[in-house]
Amino acid sequence: MCFEYTQLERDTKAPGVSLHDITEDVRSAVSSAGVKNGTVTVLSRHTTTAVTINEAEPRLMDDVRVFLRKLAPPDDFYLHNDLHVREAPPDWPGGPDAWRAQEPENCHSHLLSMLVGNSESIPVVDGELMLGTWQSVMLVELDGPRTRTVGVQVAGVK
Repeated sequence: MCFEYTQLERDTKAPGVSLHDITEDVRSAVSSAGVKNGTVTVLSRHTTTAVTINEAEPRLMDDVRVFLRKLAPPDDFYLHNDLHVREAPPDWPGGPDAWRAQEPENCHSHLLSMLVGNSESIPVVDGELMLGTWQSVMLVELDGPRTRTVGVQVAGVK
């Protein structure tokens, strides 16, 4: 099962970075699967997004956005961003120049995605996610705004 999200930026102090509480969509997937005891795995299907579990408190999410931008500043030098040196995919429509025109300079987003992580596995007991009181499943957009998809797999006993 996949869910699609259209990302919107909220904070001019950290453009491109946004956090989205997707807990209810994950709960819905578990309910639809009818699994009573097992595991649900949530996977970001992109190399510049992440999935994590944390508190969905708005001021904390603002702090996270600002922190991530400090951790890997978009304006720092990164080899991946040297588009004139990188090879374009061989069959790109319009050739290498067309590829370079649409390719973002987003190495910082790839690095942050690797640090935060791309998936979470959550135990399911008696049909409920075993999250703590303040825990939420979060999709972290690191290179937005873009439309993104999250894969969800529920496994267990009905």
